[in-house]
Amino acid sequence: MTDATIDRRALLGGLGASLALPGSASLAQGSWPQGRTLKLVVPFPPAGATDVLGRLVADKLGQTWGTNIVVENRPGAGGNIGTDVVAKAEPNGDTFLIVSVGMATNQYLYAKLNYDPAKDLAPITMVALVPNLLVVNKDLPVKDTAELVAYAKANPGKLTYASSGVGTSVHLSGELFQKLTGTKMVHVPYRGTAQATQDLIGGRIDLIFDNITQALPHVRSGSIRGLGITTAKRSAAAPEFAPIADVVPGFDVSSWFALFAPAKTPQAVIDKIHADTKAGLADPALRAKMDLLAAEPVGNTPAELGAFLQVEMRKWGDLIREVGVKVE
Repeated sequence: MTDATIDRRALLGGLGASLALPGSASLAQGSWPQGRTLKLVVPFPPAGATDVLGRLVADKLGQTWGTNIVVENRPGAGGNIGTDVVAKAEPNGDTFLIVSVGMATNQYLYAKLNYDPAKDLAPITMVALVPNLLVVNKDLPVKDTAELVAYAKANPGKLTYASSGVGTSVHLSGELFQKLTGTKMVHVPYRGTAQATQDLIGGRIDLIFDNITQALPHVRSGSIRGLGITTAKRSAAAPEFAPIADVVPGFDVSSWFALFAPAKTPQAVIDKIHADTKAGLADPALRAKMDLLAAEPVGNTPAELGAFLQVEMRKWGDLIREVGVKVE
């Protein structure tokens, strides 16, 4: 996983004195963001997918605008700490956020949030989708998703599936799979997927709906077996794997990464960030770096991202309430 090179001289806890809100007229004259130091908050530790994609976007936008964008990692509480920082920031265009599936799920997983994801943050654009890949121990007697469903139904409660933690897309993929197939498996949460992958290879667990970036090298080396992609269509990174939805209708899961700003950020600023991000995602050099993550560029509009978020909230909220998933 490669990282973008950006100015990391400071991990700012906050910006200095706030400047006047840039309205449409001043934006048209090019006054924003020239001469300003911007901050992109990543609510997860360095080196993860959110961080790497955030740095790629920050680097590209910084070049486009001729300005400095500081990437600040504010991890903790499944992304809630960093997200809350942006929700409470001045809505002047100087602070924005890259976040993942937790924007849709955390309100159902945690007893209390200090922000409202629908009211306190404004959607800008989705940067990328990254599918998960259903992989199994190579000695499990199944060769495809249909055989796994049949095996799980014949052996209720005997299969174990790992995740990178309670409430992650890796975990919820397994919960959704069980719901839609009427199967029952045992969830084994890990702190990340590295150790889970080793236990899968060693036969201590049976399967995982893993991030494709992590899983694919092991599949292609033959140490584990890939069965299906979690998105509704095939992935360009691994076109040999059919969607799980071909066998399990309605199954559609991905890790998605999107930009948000504090609510009440001027629409002209949001529109500019969206337009320039979308243009940046078309750059061949940036796309080549994203290909290394198996990340599919998106660049949808703020309205489309907002609608997508509502769909994700309904889907995962219903599932989380049904199965009673909670993060302590």
